[in-house]
Amino acid sequence: MDTADHAPLSEADAAWVHTLTTDLTGEVEKVIEGKHAAVRSIIHCLLAAGHVLIEDVPGVGKTMLARALATALDATAQRLQFTPDLLPGDITGASIFNQATRDFEFRPGAVFTHILLADEINRASAKTQSALLEAMEEHAVTVDGTTHRLDDPFMVMATANPVEMAGTFDLPEAQRDRFLMRLSLGYPDPGSELRMLRTQTTSGPRADSPLQRVRPIATTTDIARALALVCRAHTSEALLGYVVALADATRRHSEIIMGASPRAAVHLVRAAKATAACDGRTYVTPQDVRANLTEVWAHRLHLVPSGPVDHARAADILADITGTVPVAGTHAGPAPVGAAAAQPAATGRGASAPEC
Repeated sequence: MDTADHAPLSEADAAWVHTLTTDLTGEVEKVIEGKHAAVRSIIHCLLAAGHVLIEDVPGVGKTMLARALATALDATAQRLQFTPDLLPGDITGASIFNQATRDFEFRPGAVFTHILLADEINRASAKTQSALLEAMEEHAVTVDGTTHRLDDPFMVMATANPVEMAGTFDLPEAQRDRFLMRLSLGYPDPGSELRMLRTQTTSGPRADSPLQRVRPIATTTDIARALALVCRAHTSEALLGYVVALADATRRHSEIIMGASPRAAVHLVRAAKATAACDGRTYVTPQDVRANLTEVWAHRLHLVPSGPVDHARAADILADITGTVPVAGTHAGPAPVGAAAAQPAATGRGASAPEC
C-alpha cells in the first residue's frame, strides 16, 4: 500500500463522496417513497464494505430497494430466492464434469456478482444460510479445496421475514454478526403510500416496472474509489476508546448474555466513517458513532431471557448504554463529561474484516 493510501481524507475528496451518495440516494428514492433514512443507511453500509439485512413483513419494498440500488450503481447483480430446498452449491457454485474435456470444471454460483440479493434468506435451512459465511467475510469461496475470489466491490443485501411467520428459520448468530447493519423499512406514511398507489395502479399489470425510472449514475470504479476514501476519514484515539467503552458496556450489562463482538466494534467504526464521509466531513464524531449504534449492534445482542432477537428492547438497552458511557476528548464531540471508561484494546482483534 503506498503513502497516498494512508493520507487523511481531504476536503475535496469528502465533497466528492458527499455528491456521489446524494445522487445515489435521489436515484433510489425515485421508486422507494418516504424511506430516506433507510436508503442512506444502505449506501453507508455499501461504502463501509459491509452487508445489510433488511428484516420486515412482506410487501413493504425490501426487494425493490435492493434492485433499485443495484440499477443505480450499474453493477452486476444476482437475485437468489432462498427456499427450503436451496442447496449450498446453488450459492457458491460447484465442480461439474465436462464430458468433452473429461475433466471437472468450476461453474460459479450466484455469489459471483457485485450485489447479491438474497431474497427471504431465512426461508432456507441453516446449512444453506451458512454457505454465505465465507463469501461475506473473506470475499471468496472455497469449493473442492480451491479458493475463488469474488468481484470487488461485493455486497450481500439479504431480505428476511419475521421469524414468527410460517416457513422461516432463525439466522445463526455467526451469520447475523457478519451483517454490518440490520434495517427495518416499516410501513410507508400515508402520503408516500398514496403517491405509490397513484404511480403503480394507473397502468395495467404488465406495464413497465418502476425500476425503469432508475438510471445508472455511478460505476463500480466510483464505488471502489469511495470505499478507499471512506477508510481515510480521521478517527481520534479518544473516539476509538469511546467505541471500545461502548462494546465493553454491552458485555457487562445485566440484561445482555452476549454483547458486541470485536467484529461489531470494527463494523461500528467503519459505519461511522462512512457516515462522516457521506456528510462531506473528513473526521468522525461521537454523533456518527451513536447514529449507527442501533443499526450496527442491535441485531447482534443476545438478551436475557434467550429467545428470538428483540430489536426494540435491544435498541432501548443501547440507548441506556450511550447515556452512561462518557465521551472524552473526541474530535468535534460534545463537551467532556468524564474520563473514558475504556481499557486500551484493539477493536479489531480476532476479527478478519478488512482494515480501514
